[in-house]
Amino acid sequence: MFRLNMQRAMMHWLVMALGAGLCLAATAQTKASRSEVGGGTPNVMLWAGNSFFYYNNSMHSHFLSLVRAADPKAAPRGVSLTISGSGMDWHDMASYFRPDGIGKYSRDANNNIVFNKPGSKLYDAVIVADCSQCPIHPQLKPVFHEQVKKQSAIIAANGARPILFMTWAYKDKPEMTAQLAEQYTIAGNANDVLVIPAGLAFARAIARRPDLEFYQPDKLHPTLIGTYLAAAVTYAAIYKRSPSGNSYHAGLDASLAAFLQGVADDTVREYYAK
Repeated sequence: MFRLNMQRAMMHWLVMALGAGLCLAATAQTKASRSEVGGGTPNVMLWAGNSFFYYNNSMHSHFLSLVRAADPKAAPRGVSLTISGSGMDWHDMASYFRPDGIGKYSRDANNNIVFNKPGSKLYDAVIVADCSQCPIHPQLKPVFHEQVKKQSAIIAANGARPILFMTWAYKDKPEMTAQLAEQYTIAGNANDVLVIPAGLAFARAIARRPDLEFYQPDKLHPTLIGTYLAAAVTYAAIYKRSPSGNSYHAGLDASLAAFLQGVADDTVREYYAK
């Protein structure tokens, strides 16, 4: 019995050590130079991306629920504009700011249609994600950096702040985490843009809780806990507040939500640490 307990203790230690090692390895070599969105906390945001955003009833809806749970008086709005499988170069960013187009009307808290004032600023910020491989693909990496520069300029010219969303590695290719983190951080620094370190949070959570399933069977798209984690990271990065203790759990068990909130908080603190 003593030997069995010792073996279990050793196995537990090895799992913890391995998890810590994976977490340390899954980071960006370059330090993020910007730790805030800039220009005040955004209230109306556009999410321009792909299926990584729209799985599980859309990441932006979980983000908005976290914001409202933290401050019942808050009235944030979000628009998710996604193209399946898309890279940044698939999005015609300039067209998203055309007058009387996207954002012409929205819904209030009671699901009533509200027409926004003509000529008013559509968004305070735009969160942009590239395709899951594009920032590290031999042929598409240059396109990624070109698009970050181009789209950031378009967004800023329309009175909004650009934000980059760092995506996560594939389940069977964990080495992608550090590679993606590095390219997103370099691009963010080059264009003075905040980067949301969602991919690093995935790696940290998996290292701490390898028993949890963050991926759909395709090994790419997120399960609900993955989407919730990414939304919590986005909340912590943009609002500069810890999501720990937030009452919105997306239907998840309270202890699981607390774990994910803690991972989001730890990841954001570490990524922006000087």
